[in-house]
Amino acid sequence: MRAPRLKSVPCAVFAVSLSACAHAQAPRVHQLAATPSSVAYGYYWSEARPALRVNSGDVVEVETMLTNTPTGLERIGVKPEDVSQNLRDIVTQDTGTLKGPGGHILTGPIYVEGADSGDVLEVRIQAITLPIAYGYNGCSGFMRELCEVRGSKLIQMDRQKMTAEVAPGIVVPLRPFFGSMGVAPAPALGRVSSNPPSKHAGNLDNKELVAGTTLYIPVFVKGALLEVGDGHAAQGDGEVDQTAIETNLRGRLQLVVRKDMKLEWPRAETPTHWITMGTDTSLVVATKTAIKEMVKFLQETKQITQTQAYQAASMAADLHITQLVDGNVGVHMMIAKSYLGPATTSRP
Repeated sequence: MRAPRLKSVPCAVFAVSLSACAHAQAPRVHQLAATPSSVAYGYYWSEARPALRVNSGDVVEVETMLTNTPTGLERIGVKPEDVSQNLRDIVTQDTGTLKGPGGHILTGPIYVEGADSGDVLEVRIQAITLPIAYGYNGCSGFMRELCEVRGSKLIQMDRQKMTAEVAPGIVVPLRPFFGSMGVAPAPALGRVSSNPPSKHAGNLDNKELVAGTTLYIPVFVKGALLEVGDGHAAQGDGEVDQTAIETNLRGRLQLVVRKDMKLEWPRAETPTHWITMGTDTSLVVATKTAIKEMVKFLQETKQITQTQAYQAASMAADLHITQLVDGNVGVHMMIAKSYLGPATTSRP
């Protein structure tokens, strides 16, 4: 059969059309440095003034500051010239600026056009880098009686080898991630401390949220109002002494509004696993939430019964204590994508 004849289009018109389509589809890349006017100091809040407005699909290259002060860093041995000027400016900003009740310096909020209550914000973590060669670790947390010496310890990082010696003879790989990525909670909750994680995500301290992972967060207000911070270069599950290797980070995040998804709790997707999460003041309740969310996920994706999904979770998924030290404790449950057959994804 002879192929149908195509209507000819002038080359110039065709080129213009391609150019227009490429321009319309290309996400815009935004820069967001951490400055006194672009951070939320210790809170998530539905009434916080946006530091940046972006469209769904846009990319934000974001800078975050560690949770400390120049004085605190210099006390443990950081040279004054190695302390970020942005951190100095943020810490010494006008005392009339809202601070607390938490202590994290969070970059944002980022208003995502089109996002509204009931939607999901998909945060694709494309890259995370270490802009400084040091971090610190404190000593307090879940068993502070084990701290023979209180105070923080300076940790030097080898950014070429991507390792750090955290104690004599103990060298760990660096896997940087943002300890806190969250949206504004429901307006009725008011200004919420940056310390405890919850349904709005926030201070999850989930070490799996490295570059290549996607975090899905339920949205509670117009624009979502995403905030990012609490940079960690390395952390163990549990974060038992209350700190990881705390450091500044730079990240590249693509933000996508998902109106086709409905979530009650944050969920994450790595290249190899699906992760469900739960937080609460009770470790038992947080664990049950993570399990229930995994059961719902398996029901939705494999069209099986609740009983079948619960049994599968018991045989195939792993529970982890995310962290124990932020008021609300965290638990996450992971299942390998390879167990689920053909590719299962939440992306449209």
